[in-house]
This record gives sequence, structure tokens and C-alpha cells, in this order.
Amino acid sequence: MTSFGWPEFLFLLRSAGWTVVLTAIAFSIGAAFGGAIAIMRLAQNSLLRAIAIGYILVIQSIPVLMILFMSYYGLTLIGFDIPPLLAASASLAIYVSAYLAEIWRGSIQAVPFQQWEASASLALTRTQQYRYIILPQALRISLPPTVGFLVQLVKNTSIVSVVGFIELSRAGQLINNATFEPFKVFMVVALIYFFICFPLSRLSRYLERVLHVGRSH
Repeated sequence: MTSFGWPEFLFLLRSAGWTVVLTAIAFSIGAAFGGAIAIMRLAQNSLLRAIAIGYILVIQSIPVLMILFMSYYGLTLIGFDIPPLLAASASLAIYVSAYLAEIWRGSIQAVPFQQWEASASLALTRTQQYRYIILPQALRISLPPTVGFLVQLVKNTSIVSVVGFIELSRAGQLINNATFEPFKVFMVVALIYFFICFPLSRLSRYLERVLHVGRSH
């Protein structure tokens, strides 16, 4: 039986790096899809709205762990053998897209309706309205909750260990199984999560304060 030491700490740091990588991949892909879904959610076409609403309701009603099981084990059963990183990234990206779509949809709708009327009076197309008038204002509103959601995503990466992907939480479990020092091991794991998430939480509050989100002018 070994004891917790420098090699184990370095293993945790490397695994924390994979946590950050997985978070970045899932957030980037999910943000791209989430932005498209948010626009569909507000589209004038009723079919596009219905598709977006249905997608959001389905994904938000299913635990992200179930999405992970279906993408990894389900695809394996029908002959698709995908790496754990790909399955984890895809599953978390689906989860991210549904929640960011709602965050960004709410931010777009928070832009005063007069901005739509003023841009329409300038004979701007719908695309031009979004590009030059609406989205820049919605971005300011959406930044704090988006960063706050990113913190939750970092912590939710811990579930991907069920498909064999070794991230920070799974690394802690492996080291604990070898050292039988749970308090020491998971205290270090918690501190690493803290040093990842705390700056993001502070950034969210800072953006909310600096951008005056939710305050009247």
C-alpha cells in the first residue's frame, strides 16, 4: 500500500488538466449549437420554434448521466465503438446546448422591444437586426449567467468517469483505492476544483457588477 505523495498529486493535476480540456470542448461545441437553437427558439417560423422548444424540453428533462449512457453504451450496442473522450464531449455538449439556448434566449428577449422597432425603422433585415443591434446587447446581459453555468459544467464533468474517462474525480477515486487516505486525497481534489471554479465564480459576479446586468439605468 502506498501513501499519498508528490507522484499522486501530479497525477491529480494531470487529471485536472483533462477536466479543463473536456470542459472547453463541451462548452465550445455546446455553445455553437446552443446559439443556433436560441435563434430557432425565437424564429418567426413556427416549425423552427417547435423543433427548438422540443429539443430543449427533452434534453432538460433527461439527466445528463442518461445522455452519457445512451451515447456511449447505446452506440456500442449498435456497432459504434467510440472513445470515452468523444462520448463524454458529445454528451456534455448536448447538455450544454440546451441550457445555453435558454440562457441566451432569455438574454435576447431581455433586450427592450423598442430596439427591434428602431432597427426595423432603419430598414434592417432580421439578420442585420440581430448582428448589429440585438446580439451585442444580449451578449452583455448573458455573460454573467453564462460564466456561472460554466462553473456548473466544470463540476458536472465528474460524471464521465462511468465510461472510463479519467478526470479529476476519477483520479481521486483511483488514488484513494491505492492509498486508503480518503480525507487527504479528496481534500486535495476539492481544493483543485476550488481553484478552477472560484475564479470563474468571481468573474461571473464581476461581470454582473461591471456590466450592470439587471439594474435599471
